Order: sequence, then C-alpha cells, then structure tokens
Amino acid sequence: MGEAAGGRGADPLTVLTALRIEARAVGGDVVVTGTGRGRAEAAGTGLAAGLAPGSPVAVTGVAGGLHPDLRPGDVMVATELRTADGAAVHTLPSAALLAAELRRSGLTVRVGPLLSSPTLVRSARARAEAAATGAIAVDMESAHLAARLGSHPLAVVRTIADTGQRGLVLGGAKGVAALRHVRSVLESWGKAVGPRDVVLAAPRSFCAGVERAIEIVERALARFGPPVYVRRQIVHNSHVVERLRSMGAVFVQELAEVPDGAVVVIAAHGVPPEVRAEADRRGNLTVVDATCPLVAKVHHEARRYLAQDYQMVLIGHPDHEEVAGTLGEAPDRIRLLQHAAEVDQLDFGSAERVAFLTQTTLATDETSVIVDALRTRFPRIVGPHGDDICYATQNRQDAVRSLAQRCELVLVVGSPNSSNAARLVEVARREGSRAELVEDESDLRLAWLDGTRSIGLTAGASAPELLVQRVLDALRPFGPVTVREHRTTEETVRFSLPQQVR
Repeated sequence: MGEAAGGRGADPLTVLTALRIEARAVGGDVVVTGTGRGRAEAAGTGLAAGLAPGSPVAVTGVAGGLHPDLRPGDVMVATELRTADGAAVHTLPSAALLAAELRRSGLTVRVGPLLSSPTLVRSARARAEAAATGAIAVDMESAHLAARLGSHPLAVVRTIADTGQRGLVLGGAKGVAALRHVRSVLESWGKAVGPRDVVLAAPRSFCAGVERAIEIVERALARFGPPVYVRRQIVHNSHVVERLRSMGAVFVQELAEVPDGAVVVIAAHGVPPEVRAEADRRGNLTVVDATCPLVAKVHHEARRYLAQDYQMVLIGHPDHEEVAGTLGEAPDRIRLLQHAAEVDQLDFGSAERVAFLTQTTLATDETSVIVDALRTRFPRIVGPHGDDICYATQNRQDAVRSLAQRCELVLVVGSPNSSNAARLVEVARREGSRAELVEDESDLRLAWLDGTRSIGLTAGASAPELLVQRVLDALRPFGPVTVREHRTTEETVRFSLPQQVR
C-alpha cells in the first residue's frame, strides 16, 4: 500500500466474523473466529499478537435485535460493547461517523450498545433481560473479541437477523443479505485510521456581532420571559437557533406572525426599512434591535449616498438577508452585482454620480476584483470610508488562507446558509487545499480522511466553538491527534447592547 501524505501508509483492515456464511456475505478477506466467548477470546488473543500496532479491526455478522424499532435486515452500529452483566467493557467513539456513512449508502441504521451474551437469546424472558441492560442488539462474540484486541481501532457493525416478533427463518436470510452492503463502508472506515496533525485557525467561531445578537435574545428572555419572538434566524447557525428555541425563543419569518404586545428581536443581518415601519404602525410591539453594528453601518452609508443623489452598486448575494436589508434602504437606486463580468451591464449615465457598497461577509479577494472593475468603468466612483467587509470576516479569511497553505484538508464548521462560512471554504480552495463545509461532526465523510494526515479546522463567525471541539473529538478515534493553534491576529472588538436589555 502506498505511503500516506505526511506519514506512514495506512495499515490494512482486518475483518472478523463468527460464521463462514457471514464471511461469504461480507466478501473479501475475512477472519472467521467461531461462535461464543471461548472461541472469540482465543481468536482475539491470536490476532492481537500478529497485528501491527494501531491497525484497524472491524467485527461484523448478524445479531438479534432488542430495540422494538429494529427489523431483520436493519444495521446496528455499536457505540459500546457490554457483557452479560451489563458492564461497559469497550466504547466505540467512531460509531456515529460510521453509521452516517452506512445511511448514505442506503441502509437503515441504528446506533447503540451491543450486548455479548454467553448463550443464544431466544425466549421472550431472555430478550427482556438482555434489553434491560440498555443494549439494542445482542451477539455472542464482540465484547470478548474487543477485550483481547486491546487498543486497536475497532468498529462493530451487526445486521439484524431476528427480533422478538420475527424469527431466524426469514430474518436470518435478510440479515445475511444486508451484510453484502457493509464491506465497502468498513473499508472506508479502515482507510480513515491513522495519526493526524490538526491545526486550529485563530481567530475562528463567534465574532462580536454574533455574540451580541445571541446575548440580546438571552437577555430578552431573562428580562421579559418567554416567549420572545425573533424575526428570521438570529444568526445563520441551526445549533444556535435550536438552543435559543429550547430557552423559549420563537422564530418567525415575518412580523405578521408576532402577536400583539409581544417582544420581538430583529436578527443580526438587519431588515429593510419597511419592516421597522410595520412595527411602528402596530405600535404595541417591544422591538429589540440585534442588527450587527457593521451591517447597520452599511445601511447608514446607503442612506447617506441616497441623500447625496448617488446611484449605488451593492456587491453581494441576492438571497442573503443582509443584502435584502441594504437594498431596502434605496430600492430604486441600488443595483446588485455578484460578478465582475456584470459591471459592463450597468447603464449609468456619464453625468451620474456612482457609489459602491459591499455585503459584510464576502470573500475579500473576489470583492476586490469587482471593485477594480467598477473603478475601471467608473473612474470617479466612490466607496465607503472604510472597508465594508467586516473585521471578523477579514480576519477569519486571513487565518484560513494561512491555514490552507499548511494543510491537506481544511474543515470549515458552519451551517449551509452561512455566507461567511461558505466564503471560508472558497478561500481555502483558492489556496489549493481541499476544503469542506460541515455543520457539525455528523457531516464528516470517511473518504476525506483517507491518507489525510494534516487537517486545518476553523469555524464561521456564526458557528459556536463547541462544534469545533466536537469535530475535533470525532477525529480522535481514528488515531493519535496532535493539535496546535495557528493565530494570525487578536480580536478585541466588543459592541454595546441595546438599552432594553442592558
């Protein structure tokens, strides 16, 4: 096997089954251990003596289902291996990633503890006793194999052959048939095993505007009590939204959904003037403005240019809420641009005064290309006194740019609708690194880890640091991880809170 980048070649995967019929269904090279505790312990001891240190092992085959939702042919991925006394003897922290890959291959998958019983579990009473341990499935070998294999990275995938409602006659055939679909995923898991260097970008995660917006909702809930209504997502991150929802925040699309007399928070991306006007007309809403001050600055610039009779160009993405808010400040005077090629389509008269604005979360290098094209076409065009791309966006892009030059793969933590997170992926790719956006650790793909020994890790300005740590923890089960931080600048910006929640 070829040498992996940055280190040794990956060790081959060893696949174990108890029965030959299981081995034939799985396909490829398989070690048949035999059934029951004694054979499993003997096989595990022999294997441990011959396997290379740190090489991956996968145990597979059929099992009995204990969870009521499991059906013959379903797949269970063990998170923990237990013996008959219910004691946890081995945890399998890579189970979630393995299960996600199996689901993507079209299988019905459940994760949970697996019990290794000394005897076949057939009677209703025996099943009830096994289920009482907290296990969702039962076999006779896995825990005993794990006890002998020591520190080898281990995956346990069992297909369900029988349940309390369905016996082995038909269920066994379905369980064995399902084994034919697990080999390729187990191979991907095995190839993901190996040591890694992880470089954390700094700065990363929340910026001052996001911290302010979240704190505003939290303080509004504490001061006014739930429910507190929030127009649109307070920031573009589903984890943040769900946490605030669990505290009593109610997220709505429009003010019409907010009942009279309620407290409503305007999200960090800002709103068009007509939304504020609607709130004023109603007269019975308590409005707390969480618009990021840097977004509010762009709105102020739009009003200033409008007052000075300028035609305006806004560089941004049409489907972004921040852009909708800025366009609303002067809908008849602002043209939206996404690409430099669109500059030639502008039809401003030679005598007209032209100004440009930018969305705050864009990629700086792409934006500069458009600004250069605008300056070439309109030499007298004016722009804001400072760069509209916010300090946090700039800092995170600078950090990921430096990171990408050092790493084979860059992982950006952020929600799919986060503009600043998407731009970080683009920046890393332009630097020549592979880069992927992940909402959390469940989005990791085993194929990304195959042969990858250096990973850069960052997060968009609306993604919590907790998610970065969860992604990092998801990498640890695949081998030793060395972590260091690469800092490009310090951030000290803080924004004051609205008077209503101070």
